Amino acid sequence: MATRAAGFGLFLILLPGCLGAGSVERSVRPEPRPELRGVTMTASPAPAHRGFATWIEGFRPRALRAGIRGDTFDRAFAGVAYDGEIVARDRRQPEFTRAIWDYLDSAVSDTRIANGRARLAADGAVLAAVEARLGVEKEVVAAIWGLESGYGSYRGSTPVIGALATLAFDGRRGAFFEEQLIAALRIVQSGDVVPARMTGSWAGAMGHTQFIPTSYLAYAVDFGGDGRRDIWGDDPADALASAANYLARHGWTRGQPWGVEVRLPAGLDARVAGSRRSIAEWRAAGLVLADGGRLPDHGPAALFLPAGLRGPAFLTFDNFRVIKRYNNADSYALAVGHLADRLAGAGPIRAAWPRGDRPLTRDEREELQRLLTARGYDTGGIDGRIGPATLAAIRAFQAAAGMAPDGYVSLELLMRLRRG
Repeated sequence: MATRAAGFGLFLILLPGCLGAGSVERSVRPEPRPELRGVTMTASPAPAHRGFATWIEGFRPRALRAGIRGDTFDRAFAGVAYDGEIVARDRRQPEFTRAIWDYLDSAVSDTRIANGRARLAADGAVLAAVEARLGVEKEVVAAIWGLESGYGSYRGSTPVIGALATLAFDGRRGAFFEEQLIAALRIVQSGDVVPARMTGSWAGAMGHTQFIPTSYLAYAVDFGGDGRRDIWGDDPADALASAANYLARHGWTRGQPWGVEVRLPAGLDARVAGSRRSIAEWRAAGLVLADGGRLPDHGPAALFLPAGLRGPAFLTFDNFRVIKRYNNADSYALAVGHLADRLAGAGPIRAAWPRGDRPLTRDEREELQRLLTARGYDTGGIDGRIGPATLAAIRAFQAAAGMAPDGYVSLELLMRLRRG
């Protein structure tokens, strides 16, 4: 599936499936998109249902060739039916983006911070043991837990086998979901969970920390030592350890912060946004901590300007990129890092966000890409997604137009392009 947009743009872009399926290298959250809550989807017509049964018949020998036993397959598919609501959710493309400050207001709300501190107290022994064994700070593990399932309060109740089978049959991303479906059958076959308990999001993400099946097979651990890797039950130990193992296996460095908020010197060339330099070089350029303190040296760091020069600035270390392996979005990694800091007792982000700005709609983002392309700036396609190619094109245009080349995606930028 398409991953969530990453980069240094202003707004969090919600792509199809961003609260659903993920790649092998990421997780997903079980809640439906806000615009789908309370919406009744129309089921697909009967021919799709008949086609689904035929698809299952054709899929069974493929699953058996992949090592799934016949009895496992039959047990897992007992009662499975096509679910048109799942397909509707997968295909729904939101028109509007969400400003990163609005996302952070929700992701790192006072309630989520308070609940996280309560979970750190209640599950402190488990989290401390996970940190000791796997080398990932307990606040970081708790932050992922909080963002993925509200500390276990919404793990998803959709039967995973049926959801993945529906999406594999639908065909839009059939190969990906068939891979996930076979992985889910392997999990059932291993004895870790029975089909009835294998529940999760509408797109197959499971448990407290929302692992998709292939990630489960690669990174889930039996932390409790009972012979099963149980990420679904009320006891979160296996799920928390699995999330920590995921980060550890992708290069987490214990003791290194994800990043630090910084204050930029007047006149800093905005073209350095996104560049990765040594701390000595950043110090020489005049950067200091947001409170005026000296920059800590935890290795090379990248300058992250999520709202351009108008908002907070951060230097991000290697651990920021590790968090993005869990979910490839700068906004998500920033939320995890900042929530972890707050759970550890740090204060809020100091600099103000440009809250008077509004996100561009999908049509406006596509228009921005068309206008840039017409001027000779390669955006990598016209798809409404502000990815690295589009950001590079934006910065190049801004520099040529005498604007601060900070990659800030705004209505002002679009209006400037419209004026020609």
